[in-house]
Amino acid sequence: AFAALVVCDGVSSAPDSDVASLAAARAARDVLAARGPDGPDPVTGEASARMGAWSALLGDASRAAQDAILTTVGTMADRENPPSCTFVAAVVDGPLVVAGWVGDSRAYWIPDDGDAHQLSVDDSWAQEMIAQGVPRAQAETSPQAHAITRWLGPDAPDPVARTAATLPDRDGWLLVCSDGLWNYCSPAADLAALVRSTQDRVGDDPQVLAGALVDWANAQGGRDNITATLARFSRASSATPPPPPADPTTA
Repeated sequence: AFAALVVCDGVSSAPDSDVASLAAARAARDVLAARGPDGPDPVTGEASARMGAWSALLGDASRAAQDAILTTVGTMADRENPPSCTFVAAVVDGPLVVAGWVGDSRAYWIPDDGDAHQLSVDDSWAQEMIAQGVPRAQAETSPQAHAITRWLGPDAPDPVARTAATLPDRDGWLLVCSDGLWNYCSPAADLAALVRSTQDRVGDDPQVLAGALVDWANAQGGRDNITATLARFSRASSATPPPPPADPTTA
């Protein structure tokens, strides 16, 4: 099974950042889709080799997103606050889940049972405070919480995605979302509970489930851009099929 998810969230303090986020998301999507099993240059090899390849490709995708922004915004790049966005992308490729990010949009691994994990690590003031020992709830509710330290755009200090990979040992969901969703449900365990309860209510169609998560965030206040997208990970569909049995007439 293969899926590629991309979310780019416009920086609210920079006008026309919706232009930047759309250009970035499309460019990154095209880079990743081209290396999927149905693309012109698919990633192949053993799991460890594919993991390294996808990590590098997520860096390529963020660079392509950055280039697309620079091409698209034109003279708007000269503004004091030029159009900019965050970036998060993730792929499911057989037994692998690999994520890459710039900014504070997030990727989560949410198994059907067991502990969920945030795969990405925010590039933000709040995350820096958490790393210094400030409790998450305090850091994420401070006035500076959503000040990002990395982003994509004409004034980006470092547009190359950092990456993380995992080999899930059970079925579950890969969730990629903007802070408009996780603002209301930040810890991985809380977000997992939300996804599971929402799935019980609306079913397991990824698009329907994502829409229900957006509706939930809007019901909490919807104070920021809300984007969510999911891919289903199944151990059965990710397993390498066994070789066919030998033909007894020719063995």
